Amino acid sequence: MIAAERQAGTAQAAAARQAARLAAVQTLYQMELTGKDAETAAREFLAHGFASEREIAPSGKPDEAFFAAIVRGVPHHQVEIDRSIAGCLSEDWKLDRIDSILRAILRAGAFELIGRKDVPAKVVIDQYVDVAHAFFSAQEPAFVNAALDRLARQKRSREFGEAPSGGELEF
Repeated sequence: MIAAERQAGTAQAAAARQAARLAAVQTLYQMELTGKDAETAAREFLAHGFASEREIAPSGKPDEAFFAAIVRGVPHHQVEIDRSIAGCLSEDWKLDRIDSILRAILRAGAFELIGRKDVPAKVVIDQYVDVAHAFFSAQEPAFVNAALDRLARQKRSREFGEAPSGGELEF
């Protein structure tokens, strides 16, 4: 019985984090469109968004602290995040050419890969591919998978059984 309760609690925590990721991407997108700062956007979403957005967390309450960490962390470390993402793109692609919601997904994923060592890299990649599926049905989820996988192998090579590349920075 205790193991089943623990497993249910773990599944609920994972769902709360996934909902937080989706909300964070929406908030980062809104910030880019409106020019709002992270504090204002996070505060507004915490006050209004979670209560009214059933599609964000149909099975429970999002992890608000995790949401806030992503929304505040991305702009705080945006230069390093954007530089890291740009390094994972082909020469034909520039970060500013990428769709703004796709950019928000990549930035949130990059933030977790670089600044949240408590979340395994493969989980980060998988979760943001799922977020991409919430917005896109074509090749964008595969693009997110490829870009974040490349970034993860640069920033967390040990998790993939590879020697460090020298690009393993953390905030």
